[in-house]
Amino acid sequence: MSKLPTFRLSTLALLIGAALPAGAVELYADADTRVQANFEAVFGLFHSRENYAPSGRLQEGSSSWREGYVKYGLSFEQGLAGVGNSYGAFSMLSSATWGDGDAAGFSDGSERTTKIEDAYLGWRSGNLFEALGEDGVDVSFGRQNVMVGDGFLINGDALNIGNGLADGEFNRGGAYYLAARKAFDQTAVLRLGGQQGWRGDLMWLKSDNRAQAKTELYVGTLEHVADAGTVGLTYIRTRDVDERYASPSQLERKGMDTYSLRAAGNAGVENLSLSGEYARQDRDRGHDENAWYLEAGWTFADVAWSPTLSYRYSRFSEGYDTLFYGFSRGYGTWFQGEVAGNYAGPFNTNSRVHHVGLRATPLENLSVGLLWFDFDTLDRERGDFSGRELNLYAEFGLTENLVVMPVVGLYQPKKSAEEGGAQLGNNDRNLYSQLVFAFQF
Repeated sequence: MSKLPTFRLSTLALLIGAALPAGAVELYADADTRVQANFEAVFGLFHSRENYAPSGRLQEGSSSWREGYVKYGLSFEQGLAGVGNSYGAFSMLSSATWGDGDAAGFSDGSERTTKIEDAYLGWRSGNLFEALGEDGVDVSFGRQNVMVGDGFLINGDALNIGNGLADGEFNRGGAYYLAARKAFDQTAVLRLGGQQGWRGDLMWLKSDNRAQAKTELYVGTLEHVADAGTVGLTYIRTRDVDERYASPSQLERKGMDTYSLRAAGNAGVENLSLSGEYARQDRDRGHDENAWYLEAGWTFADVAWSPTLSYRYSRFSEGYDTLFYGFSRGYGTWFQGEVAGNYAGPFNTNSRVHHVGLRATPLENLSVGLLWFDFDTLDRERGDFSGRELNLYAEFGLTENLVVMPVVGLYQPKKSAEEGGAQLGNNDRNLYSQLVFAFQF
């Protein structure tokens, strides 16, 4: 089996949560009960002038394809007469890919499916435990999306491989870039603590994603939340994988312990943003690995369009397992480069990355940004995915419910696939483009 990037290869599906207002159609509401209908639809057009080698399926040339999904369902909240509130959701998701399939060959354009996405129940304590704050106890279980920290380690089960690998054995039904499916198949989550001070989580997560080898995890977090920022500890025990679907690197997940220390905030300085995380992985078979990043940004609030300039350095050791990282704070987190992060690699392992970002807001409903990445492979015997990428993007809210998001990228690899890189046939500069429409109510 070809080596996979161990995560979903997209940003836009999760971006709609940030770009669009949270919304739903209220079907029923009274003093204790609320029932809502939820709907979101995302459609994208994509073109890459070059193809990439990770799937082993494609030949030299270009790819043009389309992806889309529709998610629809119900959610509810129910007061329980002074003993907190119950809540839950059920949703279906229909997804597809058309055309050539993506530029890495993980999909081939024939993917179509409709499946259950969310199916969970939960209970929040309200003011029942005053010492823990409002909703200081939150228990949930079922099929749901789960995020830890800013998504550096865990942000949903969103690797959406199509029919391009192993005769469709890993197919999740299309929308590879949009990463339509994000929910873990089985979860049990206990959250303790309010919006300030000390808080923590205990989780059991079980994936049904064959491309993730159906990994099973135990997760614990401890955080201190203050106005100046949040400091957190995370522990992840990878209990088991399904060996029938595991790549050699995924087999080493079994019994792996991951520890991380993270922080994010402004240190009490207006317009400043700081963040960082260090993760260490200890494995039963040795080969301990690590990854870390440091990032700083400044918003020029008194300048026209309020631009924000940021710099980040990240490093991922040669055999680092990316687990379930995902999009959280915008383009470039944690899919670094629209071409490199989705098709070419290095997929946040065996590399160090310099990143500079510039974002501005010329209109209330329009944001534009420029992202630059420099990728340097650590161990070139594993393949050389060194290169540079420049992305220009916009997020344009046409209405309260519809956002249009164009992206243009220029990716310059150091080497072609024949020389140990990923780009098939040459190491020419690749012009990449996409246009995504996201609708939600």
